Amino acid sequence: MGIYSAMLSGFSLGFSLILAIGAQNAFVLQQGIRNQHVFWTCLCCALSDAVLIGAGVSGFAALISLYPWVDSAARYGGAMFLIVYGLFSFKSAVFGSNYMDYSEARKPQSLSSALLMCFAFTWLNPHVYLDTLFLIGSVSTQFEGQRIYFALGAMAASFAFFFLLGYGSRRLTPLFAKPVAWRYFNAVIGLTMVTIAASLIF
Repeated sequence: MGIYSAMLSGFSLGFSLILAIGAQNAFVLQQGIRNQHVFWTCLCCALSDAVLIGAGVSGFAALISLYPWVDSAARYGGAMFLIVYGLFSFKSAVFGSNYMDYSEARKPQSLSSALLMCFAFTWLNPHVYLDTLFLIGSVSTQFEGQRIYFALGAMAASFAFFFLLGYGSRRLTPLFAKPVAWRYFNAVIGLTMVTIAASLIF
């Protein structure tokens, strides 16, 4: 297989895996709508994916498979984090007033806080390891001699997706100028987080 074929295969696989709205994507979408630290949030997610993809393609997945307990620890730890975040989202959606929902959503957020949440949604999410370390890592073995290009293609997909999601979501800003829209949005975010947590546990 040629270089471009390997890169295209990596890009296609990476983009298809990340396309579904999960906890990480929902957070990027939320930051984009709020217009808060969008660039750094997208960069953090993309670079994290790149590190994990590189580790998976270089064979780190085989090392992880030697320690089965890591899977359970990551699964339950990630589920607990998602449940807590989901409950806070439900609290904002159900118990907060419309005015407070909007003011809280637009309240300035520190860069360190945004990056901390971003790292949590990325590195505490077992699905990220499944997609990058194991799945992309295993598929890359089909591209002997071209694995680096396959990895670069998958990394490029992450950069393209996150920046498109983060900056593209700004088009929804006029909709969220209505305070009540934040209540529905928080409800959707909460449902997404709890659903993913349930899938990890059960």
